[in-house]
Amino acid sequence: MSTASTATGNNSTGGDMLSLADAAAKRSKLVSGIAMAVIGALGLWGFGFGSRTSHGVHTLFGLELTPGSGSLGPISAPAQPVALALMSLAVLCGLVRAFAPVSKKVQLWLAGVYFASYVVAFLVWAAAGSSVGLNVPSIIQQTALAAVPLILGSLSALLCERSGVVNIAVEGQFLFGAFAAVLTASTTGSVWAGAVAGCLGGALMCALLAVFANRYLIEQVVLGVVLNLLASGITGFLYDRLMSTNGGEYNKGLGFSNISIPGLSSIPIIGSLFNENIVFYAAYVLVPVIWFLVFRTRWGLRTRAVGEHPTAADTVGIKVIGLRYRNVITAGLLSGLGGVWLTLGLASSFGKDMSDGKGYIAIAALIVGRWSPIGALGAAVLFGFATELQLALSSLGTPIPGAFLAMAPYLVTIFVVAALGGLSRPPAASGKPYIKG
Repeated sequence: MSTASTATGNNSTGGDMLSLADAAAKRSKLVSGIAMAVIGALGLWGFGFGSRTSHGVHTLFGLELTPGSGSLGPISAPAQPVALALMSLAVLCGLVRAFAPVSKKVQLWLAGVYFASYVVAFLVWAAAGSSVGLNVPSIIQQTALAAVPLILGSLSALLCERSGVVNIAVEGQFLFGAFAAVLTASTTGSVWAGAVAGCLGGALMCALLAVFANRYLIEQVVLGVVLNLLASGITGFLYDRLMSTNGGEYNKGLGFSNISIPGLSSIPIIGSLFNENIVFYAAYVLVPVIWFLVFRTRWGLRTRAVGEHPTAADTVGIKVIGLRYRNVITAGLLSGLGGVWLTLGLASSFGKDMSDGKGYIAIAALIVGRWSPIGALGAAVLFGFATELQLALSSLGTPIPGAFLAMAPYLVTIFVVAALGGLSRPPAASGKPYIKG
């Protein structure tokens, strides 16, 4: 009788926990959906019925990177009807998410349509009545360029977290990689030597993360923040002692040459994406490569097993700690390459704290992308667009203060993570040190 009673009690407790989790998920879905609808309604009022889009003004969309260089003329669209239609669609997406019984996958699609509608409506409003208009190829190019470090940083964090180690230190790995790349390239005269040094600099920072997280069992989020401060302090000190006093020798603005891909570089609107340097191409090629390795190979299966249930992985012969060490250090090569992009990829010299929060935004892209390379790519592109928003709108004379536009990437990051973060679940063992035994 006691055994049966215990079993019944356990089943009841389990059912109560499931009910609570289900209720919390429904409440989160309702609140986020209503918030999306309310913000969409504000956009409907501001973008659709505001004075900027009234009186029959049009918005010009330029289709050439250099106006007048080809046969594609600008497209003119009536600003108010387009803004009203897009923002009505955004409000509808929020209401469907809040009140319709849809799956998490459909919720993600609704969120994607919502953000796309909001962004395009905002651009239509911003460029309404302007004789300059929006240069679509330039926006695409600048967004793709801004997304490169976010892609590499999110892939680095993905390899770590899929292995069970939280990598908050992407920011520091960017900084150390950028510093090592410039210093080596300047002293050797070779951008390739600088690229190798930058990747190894990121790997060194990740090696510290791996040792302190796996051997000394330091709390990994705190450890990541400390490593970021360490990288900022070391690179700042060396910058003051070496580069600021002798930049011509130690801090040259070297960079990779662009490689034009025949045929693809002449495609209208997006052709400029195929006339970039090797680091740019590597970042985007690595997305499908990492996806295939993580989800379609034996190594990927073992990595995911270690990140989800290390004890079970250990029982079938997988060396959990060894795999975590290898994967975390390999991830450092990717974030180090992100640092290489910030300097050699953009032909830029090194500056103090030049990563400027991009490492943290890359981690947010990973969360929004649900720990998937493809999802992280989409989030990185969205955040990259927000990063370049100030540049895209600088010639349009919008009433938005420049300081507010400078905050755009961080505000967008907070809003998107708040809206989609609840739909994501990290690997079960992420951040939990493994003790064999």
